Amino acid sequence: MSRGFVKEEDQEEVPMVPQRAYLPEGVTNFVTLTGMEQLLAEKEMLINEKDNLASTNENEKRIALNHINAKLQLLNNRIAGARVVDLKEQSQNEIWFGAMVTLKNKVYGDIQIFQIVGVDEANIAKGKISFISPLAKAMINKKVGDKITLKRDSGDVVFEIMDIAYR
Repeated sequence: MSRGFVKEEDQEEVPMVPQRAYLPEGVTNFVTLTGMEQLLAEKEMLINEKDNLASTNENEKRIALNHINAKLQLLNNRIAGARVVDLKEQSQNEIWFGAMVTLKNKVYGDIQIFQIVGVDEANIAKGKISFISPLAKAMINKKVGDKITLKRDSGDVVFEIMDIAYR
């Protein structure tokens, strides 16, 4: 039957699901083992939520189910394209994906520690930065003692690399 003959309230609502963390088209979705575990745990949580969906209103249940399915589709696409990087195989004296890097701000002397991780596990409050971030890109292939400059509108920030670790 044509959609023109369906009551307006019976028409399916398209769920509004926020996109996942930005990953440029064609860029491999590198993840740490922890990052992959987090993605799989999120998938399991969504499946459980879907299986335990309870609502007295059939329309509300259908909308909630569509929303969960849309989130699962985005998550499954992210998982399918993920490539787990074994941190033990990284060059231990150079900065690559997964490195935990200790930086010293050359102006203020502040010490900061960042780990380069996948886009879905990045969380600046926990010191985890995405491998596509400007700071991570500036650090790649550097060694202890090297200096990096982060270009900013308010002025460049220079850091010295104090330590590199893979955990």
